[in-house]
Amino acid sequence: MLPTLGIDISKASFHVELSLNEKLRHRKFSNRKEGFSELGNWLVKHKVKQVHACLEATGPYGEELASYLYQQGHTVSIVNPLQIKAFGQSELLRNKDDRPDAGLIRRFCEKQRPPAWTPPPAHQRELQALTRHLENLLETRQQQLNRLEGPKPKGVVKSLRKLVAYLDAEIQRTEKQINDHLDIHPDLKQQCHLLESIPGIGKRTAAKLLAEIEDISHYKSARQVAAYAGLTPKNNRSGTWRGKTRLSKTGNARVRKALFLPAMVAKQHNPIVRTFCQRLARNGKNKMEVIGAAMRKLLHIAFGVLKSGKMFDPNHELLLSSVS
Repeated sequence: MLPTLGIDISKASFHVELSLNEKLRHRKFSNRKEGFSELGNWLVKHKVKQVHACLEATGPYGEELASYLYQQGHTVSIVNPLQIKAFGQSELLRNKDDRPDAGLIRRFCEKQRPPAWTPPPAHQRELQALTRHLENLLETRQQQLNRLEGPKPKGVVKSLRKLVAYLDAEIQRTEKQINDHLDIHPDLKQQCHLLESIPGIGKRTAAKLLAEIEDISHYKSARQVAAYAGLTPKNNRSGTWRGKTRLSKTGNARVRKALFLPAMVAKQHNPIVRTFCQRLARNGKNKMEVIGAAMRKLLHIAFGVLKSGKMFDPNHELLLSSVS
């Protein structure tokens, strides 16, 4: 069994806890290439050739370190922070600072042995970077539009309008980059066409799903994809008492965000989703429960068309939602 290395990472630095020969060792490194090399030398110093390293999925902060460790031949696991939190609660852990978190992550890795992570190929990483940049541009544009509301000095209004115009140009340029990227990668382009055949999903959403879900062959079922996105239902019950069923939200928030507006459209224009939502409404589900279920249904359909390689067909719902 490999020695375990727990990593608690932040923007500027990361703390590690290494379990080796029943002894624990701790160290702090800078979160940049020099720090990665120092970590490698530190492991060599302790005569460690390979570790099972585990860190939380914290967006861009840990991606470079995870890639470095993978390239050095180490086993790397990237874990949902909520899993670490639940594990900490099971240990009745109350205090929080960086070093105990590295230890908590290491103990989780040692006991749970989470699956190994493989970095996505370069063209997939580029698509992900472009779609995330587009998402940030759209959010910033909306923020500036919100600032235009209400009375403002003419100079401020003029400046904000210039900023919005600049963002519009950048959004258009980034969308062209995404389209060009899809055009030079036939597999991505074909998958995008498949997703666009689903009523409710446009090109922007299709590209976002391909970027965040990555390789569809990694999933055995539509339910696994829904779990990855945090769209599986979470029952709230104790004994005979039953509370509301909610989305688990223990997954990729970007996928959920990307599906929210498309689900609203699909409720009206996608025959499978529309019929499904109407049945839920008749059974007493509230508006947000129906929307959450529509998001999940839409993702099931997306899984089906990608896995089958066939365009959307409302007459083949079983195929679309349960291809394995």
